[in-house]
Amino acid sequence: MPAADGPRRTRKPAAPRRGGRPSRAAAEQLGEKILDAATALFLTGGYGVTSIEAIARRAGISKRTFYSRFRDKAALFGAVVRRVVERLRAGNDAELFEGGTIEEILTRLAGYILRAALSPQALALYRVILAEATRFPELATVVNEQGGSREAIDRIAALLEREAHAAQFMPENTSFAAAQFLQIVVALPQRRALGLGAPLTPAEIEAWPHDAVALFLNGWRGSLRR
Repeated sequence: MPAADGPRRTRKPAAPRRGGRPSRAAAEQLGEKILDAATALFLTGGYGVTSIEAIARRAGISKRTFYSRFRDKAALFGAVVRRVVERLRAGNDAELFEGGTIEEILTRLAGYILRAALSPQALALYRVILAEATRFPELATVVNEQGGSREAIDRIAALLEREAHAAQFMPENTSFAAAQFLQIVVALPQRRALGLGAPLTPAEIEAWPHDAVALFLNGWRGSLRR
């Protein structure tokens, strides 16, 4: 007769893996979770009253986890601004600067910039900055570094320089001119959208880029010297 089988050995369940560095995908997912929580709290409650504790609680993380990813609240706000700007950018914004006359290029840019500036999230972010900048002057630095305006000014200035050289004019203060172009396009429509006057009508928004570019180029070309 065959020998009787011995007692069966039960396999122990595998011990859970010890915590280590999260995968890149997990780290990115966690970063997005923190940014989602921070964006919601910053844009609804403001910068000053939003605490790191509240952000961590909403994101479902510990403060230690928060500080492993962001130096402080200002750094987090900078990341929020950067993500808002990136989400408002065109998929390939280099195409905005290609093809057509300078009037056509600037009109395309003006339309894109105006739509972005009047988007609900951009307006909410601007309200926070206006309300909190006096108490938290570091916000102005954050916005200047992360808001994308410096890059836009540099690219528009380069466009103006090319146009001036092609017409054999001396381009002067192109960075200043580019900054003023952005102000012409954005400042008044954004102020009115924030409640300082009646918001632009759809017809006014449609016409604004063309009118702003015509006004700007007339003044800028008149300032050029051979």
